[in-house]
Amino acid sequence: MSCKEEFIEIYKANITRPVADALLDYLTNKCDFFTAPASARYHGSYEGGLCEHSLNVYYCLKDYLARERVQELYGMNPSEETIAIVSLLHDVCKIGCYTKGTRNVKGPDGKWSQVPTYQFNDPMPYGHGEKSVYVVNGFLRLTREEAFAIRYHMGFSVSDDARQVGQAFQMYPLAFCLSVADSEATYFLERED
Repeated sequence: MSCKEEFIEIYKANITRPVADALLDYLTNKCDFFTAPASARYHGSYEGGLCEHSLNVYYCLKDYLARERVQELYGMNPSEETIAIVSLLHDVCKIGCYTKGTRNVKGPDGKWSQVPTYQFNDPMPYGHGEKSVYVVNGFLRLTREEAFAIRYHMGFSVSDDARQVGQAFQMYPLAFCLSVADSEATYFLERED
C-alpha cells in the first residue's frame, strides 16, 4: 500500500466530522499534499515526504499515547479522531510551499556538481503551527485541544516565547504529546545521515 493510500485509509476510518470529505478532497485533488516534501533539505526532502512524515507522526503519537503511564498517570486518552486529526494534519502549512530546484555541492573528488533540491517559498507566511490550524479550521471545526496541539507541535524548537510553549503544554498535554511524536519522527525515523 502506498503512503497516499494508507493516509486516506486512516483518514476515512477516523475523521468523520462534517465536511471531513471536503478536506480530504482538497488534500487529494486541489493541492500538492501527497507529492510535497516534508522539508527542503532535511527530513523527508523528497517527493511524497510530507505524507510519509504525517503517517510517521501518526504512528509515533499512537505509540506514545498507548503507554500505560501516559494513560493512567497522566490521564491522556484522546479519541481516535483527535489523534488522526492532529497527527495527519499538523503540517498542512507546507502545502504549496516547495518548488524543485538545484544546488551546487562539492563531491569527495573536489568537483562541484548540481544536485536536485527543494526551495521553500511560503505564499502565505502565517507561521508554522498557526497556518496549519488556519487551513484545517477552514474545513473542520477543531477543538481547542486539537488547535493548541497543532499550533505548538514544534515545541521549544521555534522562536516562540518558551513560557508560552510551556503554558500550552500544561494546559493542553496533547500538544506536548504531538511535539514528542513529531520530534521522534523527524529526528529518529526520518534522520538522514
